[in-house]
Amino acid sequence: MRTVVSFFGVLIVVGCFVSCGTAKSLQHQPILEGYNSSVPIVIKQSNTLYTTGNDFLLKNKQNLWELYVEGDPLERSLAMGSLSDSLLKKQERVFFSKINDLVPSPFKQRLLRGFLKWYNRKLYLNVTEEYKAEIFGISEYTSHEFDHIAPRYLRSLYLHGAHDIGHALQDLALVGCSSFAAWGDKSEDGSLILGRNFDFYAGDDFAKDKIVAFVKPDKGYPFMMVTWAGMVGVCSGMNNEGLTVTINASKSKIPLIAKTPISILTREIVQYAKNIDEAIAIAKKRKVFVSESIMIGSAADKKAILIEVSPDNFGVYEVPNSNNQLLCSNHFQSVELKDNERNQEQILKSHSKYRLDKMVELFDENLKINPQIAANILRNKDGLNDMPIGYGNEKALNQLLAHHGVIFKPEQRLVWVSSNPYQLGEFVCYDLNVIFNNPNFKGTTTTLQKEVLNISKDSFLETDAYKKYETFRIEDRKMDAVLENKSNLDSSFGKNYQSLNPDYWIVYYKMGVYFYEKENYREAKIHFEKALTKEITTLPAKQEIEKYLKKTNRKLQ
Repeated sequence: MRTVVSFFGVLIVVGCFVSCGTAKSLQHQPILEGYNSSVPIVIKQSNTLYTTGNDFLLKNKQNLWELYVEGDPLERSLAMGSLSDSLLKKQERVFFSKINDLVPSPFKQRLLRGFLKWYNRKLYLNVTEEYKAEIFGISEYTSHEFDHIAPRYLRSLYLHGAHDIGHALQDLALVGCSSFAAWGDKSEDGSLILGRNFDFYAGDDFAKDKIVAFVKPDKGYPFMMVTWAGMVGVCSGMNNEGLTVTINASKSKIPLIAKTPISILTREIVQYAKNIDEAIAIAKKRKVFVSESIMIGSAADKKAILIEVSPDNFGVYEVPNSNNQLLCSNHFQSVELKDNERNQEQILKSHSKYRLDKMVELFDENLKINPQIAANILRNKDGLNDMPIGYGNEKALNQLLAHHGVIFKPEQRLVWVSSNPYQLGEFVCYDLNVIFNNPNFKGTTTTLQKEVLNISKDSFLETDAYKKYETFRIEDRKMDAVLENKSNLDSSFGKNYQSLNPDYWIVYYKMGVYFYEKENYREAKIHFEKALTKEITTLPAKQEIEKYLKKTNRKLQ
């Protein structure tokens, strides 16, 4: 993290020196004329149900928030903001407290604010007026607590590019997402089925209040998305025409200016495309500033493809007609982008290809994919050949940190959304036919889920291994604090720490670093050698351990 912060510092200083041209963006306001600006009157029916007209927000028994809104951009966003007011303020506090943890220095925070203003100076030109109006409406319900960072509207606009900015500046995929699709002879009933893990992690509190939003806009197609309060972009979604979108980050070069956030591009696709050709046409219109694979599933086309975008290139990846399955991790596969130097580096050094190979292995074992099998794949915690690689290892499809898992059956307009924790809780089913195609639908006071089709929670939740993993996460944070502060460990800590997650390389690596810093080189050597016998997440991580071991051996000579 020190490297990341120092890198931020360099760019921030550069940004402050060349920050001319930000005035227009700081003064920008969206065009709101012609929209319904009536302030919603929210009725609190209970602590888990809020209504305003046909719109509502309710919490189901699986602790997922279900949100339904309709109308023009400003109308529906004011409804979103007013209904999710407390969730919205909570998410802001959680997100900005995470920033405070990463950049604790007030001086560096001021530099960061200056940099963001400069970096985002053209962002408003790359978001359509419709979505700027929607972001504005929600921003009216954000807190004034963070106005020192930016005014509410601009702050909300910036947050829609947060994933892209972090991805770009750190030059890595912040999320290790995995996704897949099957149709024809690879699907149990022959119809298209897709699954994905959204492995975005911004802290445990951030993932507690997931929202399954159902939006009926005045223009375009009604759609659902899995999201959080304040977010109008789409990371996982499906529209009423049976078109789905999911995003997977890829290796990206570092741009000097923000353009269209990926989640805003995918929002436009899910709202305005009914088939693959229309999705591609929309993607070609927008300029992005990070590299991303967008998996598109289409009921109309009865198949899935990948739209692969980068700041300076564009590709479409389709599998041959005889191969009715599509798998995606975090590297490009299209002719246009697969041989890119950064993409090849991603394949070599990251865990992306390992996860893709694991999906191939699981598809070979499960010749016909159905919703239950899809959930099993998303929940798989093992390495190749079912090798135990430690819980939380990024080489696993289930890294035990996902914001959500989701399964789509586009032709049937069915979607399953995971409930906490991670994607281990019950997958809750929703039928878009019932939600959007009922002409008499006038809101509801009960859950929208189709409970008879729900997928049961993972049995792993009832095991001692799961309990140990949760304890490990607590102890791992303690371990990090010890290394950061160069403090001392209790003599029994290491053995207990490693027993909680014995197949995970990192428990041996961190103890090796601890002993190395304490100049106990014999113990350090034992732990580094042990770490190298485990499945290490990335090539740079393995090289780091080998470097430590060489230095340790020299100390012992």
